[in-house]
Amino acid sequence: YQTMWLQVQEMLRIEKGGTEQVAGELETYNPLIPQGDELIATLMLEIEDANRRNATLLTLGGIEESVFMDIGGTRIKATPTEYDDRTTADGKTSSVHWLRFKLTPELIARFRNEQVVLGIGHANYGHMAVLGNDTRAALAKDFA
Repeated sequence: YQTMWLQVQEMLRIEKGGTEQVAGELETYNPLIPQGDELIATLMLEIEDANRRNATLLTLGGIEESVFMDIGGTRIKATPTEYDDRTTADGKTSSVHWLRFKLTPELIARFRNEQVVLGIGHANYGHMAVLGNDTRAALAKDFA
């Protein structure tokens, strides 16, 4: 919630749309607030050089379908949020994806105490990272 609140404030500050802009920003960002049994993540593929970015994004179609969270050996597949398809017909992916991780009550309890790994298992890009204890504790506050 706090992250989305700050994001809306930042968009209002940057775009200077005034009161008329508020409803549109809330419509965009409210679906990204976790609902008690989930975490929502932003996957950003940041490549500064425009030519390299375009070439790379053409090789990563469907990357949003390959993201996962592993909680103590149990893998949860991320699902893209309700936004439009982020991969075009020619296989080019967007540089920004919003992903949802739905957890059962058992997995929420385990999330608080067990190792959590986030990963990407795309054929053209793979990466895994362990969440630190402080990060895991902060994210656990999003569970009701």
